[in-house]
Amino acid sequence: MYKLPHLILILLAFAGATAQTAKIEGNVTDANNTPLLGVNVFVKNAQKGAQTDRDGHFEIDGISEGTHTIYFSYVGFKNHEVTVTLLENETKQIPSIIMYEGNEILQEVVVNGERRNKFSRKKTAYVSKLPLEDLENPQVYSTITTDLLKSQITTNFEDALKNATGIEKLWSSTGRGGDGAGYYSLRGFSVQPQLVNGVPGITNGTINAANIERIEVIKGPSATLFGSTVTSYGGLINVVTKKPYIGFGGEVSFTSGTYGLNMISADLNTPLDKENNIYFRLNTSYSTEDSFQDAGFRKSFFVAPSLSYKVNNRLSFSFYAEITQAEQTNPTFLFLNRSAPSRAGNLDELNYNNKLSFTSNALTLTNPSANYRVEMDYKLSDTWQSQTILSKSSTSTDGYYSYLFDYGILEGTTFSRLINKQNSRTNTTDIQQNFIGDFKLGNLRNRVVAGVDYFNSTVTDNSTGYAFYGNVRPNGQTIGDDPFTEEVEDDSYPLTTAGVDDALASQTVNNIKSKTHVYSAYVSDVLNITPTLSAMAGVRFDVFDNEGDLTNPDDDYDQSTFSPKFGLLYQPIKDVISVFANYQNGFTNVAPALVGDPQDGAQTLKSFDPEQANQLEFGVKTNFFNNRLHATISYYDINVTDKVITDPSSPFNKIQGGEVESKGFEVEVNANPVSGLNIKAGFSNNNSEIIKNDNPVLLGTRPVEAGPETLYNLWANYEFQEGALDGFGLGAGFNGASERVTIDYGSAGQFILPEYTVANASVFYQADKYRIGLKLNNVFNKEYYKGWTTITPQTPRALYANFTYKF
Repeated sequence: MYKLPHLILILLAFAGATAQTAKIEGNVTDANNTPLLGVNVFVKNAQKGAQTDRDGHFEIDGISEGTHTIYFSYVGFKNHEVTVTLLENETKQIPSIIMYEGNEILQEVVVNGERRNKFSRKKTAYVSKLPLEDLENPQVYSTITTDLLKSQITTNFEDALKNATGIEKLWSSTGRGGDGAGYYSLRGFSVQPQLVNGVPGITNGTINAANIERIEVIKGPSATLFGSTVTSYGGLINVVTKKPYIGFGGEVSFTSGTYGLNMISADLNTPLDKENNIYFRLNTSYSTEDSFQDAGFRKSFFVAPSLSYKVNNRLSFSFYAEITQAEQTNPTFLFLNRSAPSRAGNLDELNYNNKLSFTSNALTLTNPSANYRVEMDYKLSDTWQSQTILSKSSTSTDGYYSYLFDYGILEGTTFSRLINKQNSRTNTTDIQQNFIGDFKLGNLRNRVVAGVDYFNSTVTDNSTGYAFYGNVRPNGQTIGDDPFTEEVEDDSYPLTTAGVDDALASQTVNNIKSKTHVYSAYVSDVLNITPTLSAMAGVRFDVFDNEGDLTNPDDDYDQSTFSPKFGLLYQPIKDVISVFANYQNGFTNVAPALVGDPQDGAQTLKSFDPEQANQLEFGVKTNFFNNRLHATISYYDINVTDKVITDPSSPFNKIQGGEVESKGFEVEVNANPVSGLNIKAGFSNNNSEIIKNDNPVLLGTRPVEAGPETLYNLWANYEFQEGALDGFGLGAGFNGASERVTIDYGSAGQFILPEYTVANASVFYQADKYRIGLKLNNVFNKEYYKGWTTITPQTPRALYANFTYKF
């Protein structure tokens, strides 16, 4: 930024004398004197703000004379503020501001001005538990921002995740206890969204989209920093919630659409004290939606209060809560026979009428859930800070759950309905203590996180057993013959609560309470060997203590393991391009098993080591054209060993000999080629194979949890920046996948779900105070399916309208 000559400044000051306003300008750098791009600079009580350019420079004009507090905020850095006194028509040069890396409290600042690449958020304090730029991090992750979700009028979590590269839904949340918020495939392995703001956050229903600031899909085994209970070998899903920000503001939004969707939501942020040290934010929503099938619905009420309290420049507290009350019918999947090939190999042979739900609106589940988090951040020194986190979650399931399973007993492809009465609760507690440092040893910069973690999960299950409740064929034909009896019956099974209660009257009721405890310690260091060459190293020691069913001491066991992590990263052009490689580890604790031939006497309990997954990955990351083009290209190879299988030499023994390999490549692009145009695109190809197994039929096959081999996604959004169309915008994109094998028995038989490409489009107009938008999902009304040993039809064409008012 070039300074104007002194004479021009005098002329400009004279020309604006009647405005009686002043101007400030300055520069912002980090501790290494590197200019920071995109720092939020906000004038308190003046609703004036700006962002720094690539040279770290900012300017804000139109400020009234008097004394003002200038607030500086940048994701992953400690907030900073200065006080200035401005005279009429003065241009005040603020001394250079140095910002130090820290946490993510009070950083969501309302500013005036354009942020480039709105679909990309490539700085986070969660992925590595350190505030690293993407170009500094040898790990791969995808970010889904709130700007992207607004442009797509996203009303649910599943649609939001379609924007992440290499992830695909396996099945939706069922509402059943223990099923969580659905299952997804990622790098060849199933994963669930179980992290909120970097700590465990459990639910038995879908995640509400109203409180999402962004979603981070972190790729590869990540046990070193996050443990094994909330991650998978393919990676993890972290939901970052909306947090309080400096200033007053908010919005009210209403969305209505096809299949009975109505959603009203509100977002309010306000200071609670005159000194602007306490800020409160409230997000809430109420929604109802029917199914596109003949029965099915979901309704929910959601409220998320959050509070940030800055005690002083060293100490701050934050509190977040998410509370949901929901009622729904569970989606009725068609479960294919998991122990034998299906008698149909595809949808045509199955003769499936996908408009049938095979359930009733009278048979519902309620899923109340709550997540709470309290955090204390204390600045120990200029180089060290302490972060203490307490997180608790509670979720329960009450009501009727049913599923359809092809036992292969009755003639033709016939699915038997099994139903039970759910009554279960899961409570978790997580306590973390982290120490985060940024210091130099000699000339070498170290960014370190060291922490301890305690996680507890208590599950109580008082559900009934499952009762047979009739048969159906995929075309809708009902059959009353019980496949588990010798007699041939022709009974009727009405889908009413009275009929189901009669069938369940003879079922036993579970009385199970189980506990698990996980004790962990970890450390990770990012070492800058030179300004452009860095190395990451970390290790976790994990102790898993399983109490199992509290009434059965024989199912108790404990295991301990180390989980290492390494990474190298080199920037041939600093802050523009980086080349990286990483080694990451994941593990799963394995329960003991009874072994030995029963005819030779009592069986014995055999214990095992944790199952291990190791990933090697390398790739390239870029940030071209002044933050206008972010791209990541990577290749990975994940090898899972020590899977417990039946001993080939003895059917009465178990050994750790199973092995799975998953390898592939991913390409993700986030671009802002011209002002107003934002593009997000991704492509992935995954090759997964069962290398060693106790079933020779499965050797060489693709694990059914791996999902499709190829996935691709694109969304482009353009908003006119000037002229008569200023504020109008258009959006369009697609998601697609290759065919997937949802049941695979090699040459013995498969069931194949076809490939699909689904197009979506939107149009909108936004002004300072409001936004109006229309979104058409599945533009060409494509019939497509997803599944994991299941068949689940997806929603046909649907139109949504949204109106948002901002204040």
